[in-house]
Amino acid sequence: MTVFGDGLEAAVQRAFTRPAPKSAPAQMRYLVKQLKGTKPVAEMLRISQRTVERYVKNQIRRPRAELAARLDREVKKRWQPQIRARARQKAATTGGIVIDTRARLGYTAPIGSTDDARIRHLTVALPPHYAARLFDAQQSGAGDRQLQQIAAEGLKEMYFQDDGRRAGSLEEVRFTDVEHVEFEL
Repeated sequence: MTVFGDGLEAAVQRAFTRPAPKSAPAQMRYLVKQLKGTKPVAEMLRISQRTVERYVKNQIRRPRAELAARLDREVKKRWQPQIRARARQKAATTGGIVIDTRARLGYTAPIGSTDDARIRHLTVALPPHYAARLFDAQQSGAGDRQLQQIAAEGLKEMYFQDDGRRAGSLEEVRFTDVEHVEFEL
C-alpha cells in the first residue's frame, strides 16, 4: 500500500463533479466503453471475456471481493480525466495543497537545539510548487519514499522554517513512522 500515492489520489478524487458508477455492471459497462471492447477489459481485470459480457448484460451483479476492489480501482483511475487534470493544475499553479499528518518528525540542526524526533500532528498548507512536485513525481511513477521526501521538504520550509522567517540553519527534516497522512486540494 502506498500511503502518499493513495492520499494524493484520494484528494484528486474529491474534486469529481459526479460520482463514479457504483454497481459492478455499471462499472463494467464504463470500462468496456473506455477500453473499446470486452477483451481488453477481461485482460486488464484477469477474468474471462464471457464474464465481462455477462456483467455488461446484468446477468452477474455481485463480483468477488478482490474483483470488486480491482474493478472499483480501475474505474476511479479513469473517471473524469479532465476534472482530475484541472484539479491537479489548480493545485500546482494557484491553490497549493494541504497536508494533514500524524508522524514522527524531527530535524538535523546545529548542536544545542531541540531536534529530537517526536510524534506530531500537523496540518500545513504547502505552496503550489510543492503540489506540482508531488503530482509530477506521482505521474512519473515515484514511490512512497520519494513522495515522502518531497512532503518533508515542504514541511521543513513551511512549518519548521516558517517560510524562511526562522530556523535558517535547519538542514534536514526526518519524516518517519507515518501513522496518518491526508491531502486536500
